[in-house]
Amino acid sequence: MTRPSTLLIITLSLASAAACGRAQDPTAGNQPPPGEAWLSPERLAKAGIVVSPVGEQPVGNAVVTSGRVTFDDARVTHVFAPVNGRVVRVLAQPGQWVERGSALLAMASPDIGQAFSDFVKAKADLTAAQSEFQRQKELVDAHAGARRDLEAAEDNFRKAQAELDRAQQKVSLLAPGSDAQVTQDYLLRAPIAGEIIARNVSPGTEVQGQYSGGTAVELFTIGELDRVWILADIYEVDLPKIKKGATVTVKVIAYPDKGFQGTVDWISGALDPVSRTARVRCSILNPGRELRPEMYATVSILLGESRALGVPRSAVLRLGDRTVVFVEKGPAPGGLLRFEPRNVRIGDGGGDPVAVLEGLAAGDRVVTGGAIFLAGMI
Repeated sequence: MTRPSTLLIITLSLASAAACGRAQDPTAGNQPPPGEAWLSPERLAKAGIVVSPVGEQPVGNAVVTSGRVTFDDARVTHVFAPVNGRVVRVLAQPGQWVERGSALLAMASPDIGQAFSDFVKAKADLTAAQSEFQRQKELVDAHAGARRDLEAAEDNFRKAQAELDRAQQKVSLLAPGSDAQVTQDYLLRAPIAGEIIARNVSPGTEVQGQYSGGTAVELFTIGELDRVWILADIYEVDLPKIKKGATVTVKVIAYPDKGFQGTVDWISGALDPVSRTARVRCSILNPGRELRPEMYATVSILLGESRALGVPRSAVLRLGDRTVVFVEKGPAPGGLLRFEPRNVRIGDGGGDPVAVLEGLAAGDRVVTGGAIFLAGMI
């Protein structure tokens, strides 16, 4: 009578063991074990995950800081009107290339009329003073005039000559190359060759001149964007590491996947008393004109370069107190791909790519794009 009961107990024990075995089998039902993420190739592509093999490549230590894009001062000019007046015609438009001396706008300016009038009057006064001086000289030579009158005539002649020189210099400054006719027409010309980057004036605008003592408004910005400057702030502790001529990589939010290359061409000789940083200027070639003045930038200044196992900085994640990269571990059941986080030790530099000192071997396939997606799956 005991045999059926014993058989039942053994059967139940085997069933329980099988159930426990299925519960402990990490591959049952294509479920990944703890600490791994399994994805199909289709889901991998949709998530934008990029996998690349690790290899030896140039890696370098770098100082990473923030910066700002500015014009190259030698390749830009800010154009103001030297005289008061009203804008009659605007002759140059944003984006237009102008040569040095090209007309930018036409104005009607009473200051120009006054300058030409002063010049014409000075010429007439000089002629009269010269004639009087010559007449007094002839009288003195004929012993028919007083030397005092000759000296006074000579003095007036010298003053008239100085006044003419002053009036002529003013006309040459305000309207170089123009004739001596009295007119209020004035052409504002480009001081350098370049592109009209900005225009802040329209026909009919009343313009305040720089020479009138008022507050003049910038009318045009002319420059070249083929080369720009990046002004970066460097903390005192990093300042001894940076040398003139160091290689620089610049990234901006508008083009997150593109790095712009340049060099350090100037290091400030003093610190800012408030921020305790030194200004560093980097010269960047910008043939595509993607970099625009006043853009904010991330600046990596390379301190030195060597060859080592390297991965893009985007591949390195911080999970709690761990520094990890995700490594492809081969196929899983059901045609899935296995990924696991691998603890790594990276170099101290701020460059990109970053050197991996421990945790990876050459040939390991590492997730270089979309690693944060996998981090959310484990």
